[in-house]
Amino acid sequence: MEKDPFFYVIIVACLVVAAILAWGLSTFKAGGDGKRSNKIMQLRIAAQFVAVVLIVGFAYFKTQGGN
Repeated sequence: MEKDPFFYVIIVACLVVAAILAWGLSTFKAGGDGKRSNKIMQLRIAAQFVAVVLIVGFAYFKTQGGN
């Protein structure tokens, strides 16, 4: 599995989601603009959707006999 470059794309996507989450939480904690915090969290949801689609696609192709 680690030899598949798609696996590393998924890892990067998950790390991007974690970074956006940390950024959003730090914005909430700082008491900044609520609208900006909300936009950051919307960005996290979009990034999380992409990560989940990549993970499901990876699992699907692996079960279909892909290398």
